[in-house]
Amino acid sequence: MSPSDLPVSEVLDRVTGPRRAEAEELLAMLGGISGERPVVWANRIIGFGVFEYRYESGRGGRAPRLAFAPGPTKHTIYLPEHFSERWPDLMSRLGPHRASKVCLYVTRLTGVDRSALRELLERAHADTRSQVS
Repeated sequence: MSPSDLPVSEVLDRVTGPRRAEAEELLAMLGGISGERPVVWANRIIGFGVFEYRYESGRGGRAPRLAFAPGPTKHTIYLPEHFSERWPDLMSRLGPHRASKVCLYVTRLTGVDRSALRELLERAHADTRSQVS
């Protein structure tokens, strides 16, 4: 995955209705936490900052320190591997969501505890900052 020259506005314009305002809220939240400008990755992911990762297998790459992809049915927030197992205290407070190995899926921000989400993003950002970049 790599950054592109696609304007962030083009990704945001793909989302309409209440999810557009939520995407703007996520954009502001992730930007405020990271202190970085948003950049589009893979033509659909809005990322902030860059870090390099390497798995035990030796495979590695580059990824944004914080990132999300607004979508027509849900927002996908990209987090460090096994985040839900590592930070169960935050996951239990978060509100309606689904989680996979590295993705947090939120259908709507309605009902999501913003302080828990912010803390989760802050921990994720600190986690990626501790890795070699």
